[in-house]
Amino acid sequence: MPDRPQHLAHFTTLASMKPPAVTRVLAWLVMLGIAIAVGILVFVPWVQTAQGQGQVIALDPDDRARSVSSLISGRVEQFYVRDGQHVDAGDPIVRIVDVDPGLLDRLRAERRQIEAQIAAIQQARSVAQIDVDRSRQLMVEGLGSRRDFEQAQIRVASEGARLAEARAGINRIDTELNRQSAQIVRAPRDGRVQQINAAIGGALISAGDVVAVIAPERVDRAVEIYVDGRDVPLIRAGRPVRLEFEGFPAIQFSGWPAIAQGVFDGRVRNVDPTAQPSGLFRVLVEERPGGRPWPDQRFVRQGGKVLGWVQGETVSVGYELWRQLNDFPLNFGQPPAAAATGNSSGSAAGGSGGASGSADPSY
Repeated sequence: MPDRPQHLAHFTTLASMKPPAVTRVLAWLVMLGIAIAVGILVFVPWVQTAQGQGQVIALDPDDRARSVSSLISGRVEQFYVRDGQHVDAGDPIVRIVDVDPGLLDRLRAERRQIEAQIAAIQQARSVAQIDVDRSRQLMVEGLGSRRDFEQAQIRVASEGARLAEARAGINRIDTELNRQSAQIVRAPRDGRVQQINAAIGGALISAGDVVAVIAPERVDRAVEIYVDGRDVPLIRAGRPVRLEFEGFPAIQFSGWPAIAQGVFDGRVRNVDPTAQPSGLFRVLVEERPGGRPWPDQRFVRQGGKVLGWVQGETVSVGYELWRQLNDFPLNFGQPPAAAATGNSSGSAAGGSGGASGSADPSY
């Protein structure tokens, strides 16, 4: 063969040709890069995560923004507060007056009239009861008929029915008076006036119309995030969560949480048993004791947006890439007992400025 060493002596030009140094360097770099990539895929660990977006909420429903409604129909006469004003429980919010200014006086007069009727009915009933006793005695002595005795009993029953009807009228008027006494709508709890329905000022409103919204200032916060249903079976209470709050710069490498910056610690409190209309499941996250504390409520308030990563098991980078390329669920191929211990979901998704490996591109 002409490429054998003993034959190259006859081809001096071919024997003198050498590969360029740049080519040899590039070849060695490519081989080194392949070796490093294989090493990373096989030996470098990756923490699987389930990514979800959500918002800050109040853990106690009583601490959430509350609408203050009118209990009666009428006309808004005066607002006692302004937007952004702090109020205590029981402070007046708005005054509502009835369209008929003489309604209360007429109700009180009607009540006095019915009270007089009740007194007269009670007196008539007492007299009717005396007639019943007299008719019974006369019937026993043979001086009266049974018919007279029965008619006396009917009169007592009739007076009793009239008395019950009159008392029902009293109760009806008292109910109306109590409702009309609620003309001043008061704050149900301490907080700050978040919104006033200024459109109803001076206008007629109906019972149940919202006049203002009051939001508490100091609440026990939590975070709700929504994750893909594929990852929910592997999320359980107590799983660690990394949170990125809106307005706080952060670098989050979900696969390597140790080098993340600007994120805060939480833990899974609860997972909803049913999906939302969007098909996502809500995961409730609370602040993790001993972790990095959440920002003060001045900076992170109810309704603020949050990006969260529920941490799961540690796998190799190669396994995670293979799983995501094939769109497999987390811990695909592992024994059911291992999966049941509560792997959280998988994502390599990063936060702001971070690297991402989320299995769901919608995030």
